[in-house]
Amino acid sequence: MTAAALASPAVDRSRSRSSRSPLAALVAPLVLVALWQLTCLSGLFPPQVLVPPSEVGETLWSLALSGELERHVGESMFRLSLGYVIGAVAGLVFGATIALSRLAEAALSPFFLAIWQVPVIAFVPVLVIFLGIDEPFKIAIVALATFFPVALATFDGIRSVPKAWFDVARVYRTRLPDLIGRILIPATIPAVLTGMRVALTRAWVVLVAAELLAADSGIGQMMEMGRQMFRIDVVLAGVVVSGLIGFALDRGAKAIEHRAIRWKYA
Repeated sequence: MTAAALASPAVDRSRSRSSRSPLAALVAPLVLVALWQLTCLSGLFPPQVLVPPSEVGETLWSLALSGELERHVGESMFRLSLGYVIGAVAGLVFGATIALSRLAEAALSPFFLAIWQVPVIAFVPVLVIFLGIDEPFKIAIVALATFFPVALATFDGIRSVPKAWFDVARVYRTRLPDLIGRILIPATIPAVLTGMRVALTRAWVVLVAAELLAADSGIGQMMEMGRQMFRIDVVLAGVVVSGLIGFALDRGAKAIEHRAIRWKYA
């Protein structure tokens, strides 16, 4: 075996550590902010159209000091949390039902797949007509955005369990609680957690969009009010905050997913 071949694992580990370095993750955002600042200084766009990042930072600081940012973020996170829980539970139940029952699959699956193809934001006018623009509307749109990915992931996870496992459980007359706890849940949890992670970020995007269209508070509404008052700094501050929250939600969900399925890599 050559020296290069012996050194390659060490090189791979070094590259892997560097790729996971926190400093490496900051390179792209810092470059983007620098280009943003340089573009503002170049005068290509008037300051009413593109404000520099320093001004956006000052606006964020003033919004935080006044408590307005905390209020909008709190409203959005409350809607996200409640709607996500409702949609995730409904998706788990529905996905398990159509996966375990051929009759339920034949009756409900075509309608589910047809509705799944419709963008969630397209349901906003209908929901506004029935629910208005108060809290039930925002919670419902989050639940709807969460429901479909979780239901589909649950269905795929259960259907991917080998049929032989169920045959063995039937031979040994495994009770239903044991079948669910010892076979279904361990076998399907990786797919379900992935679906729930996708649903979380999708629900956040849909919520901000819904708040932009019809709401009286929240991050999206803060951005919309900034647009109406020609405060581009407020709009960009909302973009930064919503991006950071979405990033934090995805990282948090990924960490939970990794901890829950680390037995796969043991």
